Amino acid sequence: MTLLEKLNETDRFAKSIGAQITEMREGYAKAELTVEERHLNGGGVCQGGVMYTLADLAFAGVANCHGTLTLGISNTITFLKSGQLGDHIIAECTEVLDHRKMPYCDMKITNQNGDILAVMTGLAYRMNRPFEFDALM
Repeated sequence: MTLLEKLNETDRFAKSIGAQITEMREGYAKAELTVEERHLNGGGVCQGGVMYTLADLAFAGVANCHGTLTLGISNTITFLKSGQLGDHIIAECTEVLDHRKMPYCDMKITNQNGDILAVMTGLAYRMNRPFEFDALM
């Protein structure tokens, strides 16, 4: 099983909202979803937690691509623009620092027009435990 398949299948919460990783290579991952009624908050725009979860899924792909179980320990997100019903939102994560214990990543969430909806940073912790997969994609 590839890492892309493994995360898309085993991250049950991300799967339940329709988020999935669509592209992955060492130090980079992209996750996507289309904003549906179920993703809207009381103000009628995409719930921030949906964008956070999408970026966190991409973050999991990058953080775990080296074959060691790695879990997020600190993320900071800044919302810049609202996602709208029907928007196709994309979270791209790039590894900034491949530290042996605490890797650091940057994420950007955009819509189908390339508008930046949010930016996020993530710090993770590498466990002393393998995270096995056959290939990235």
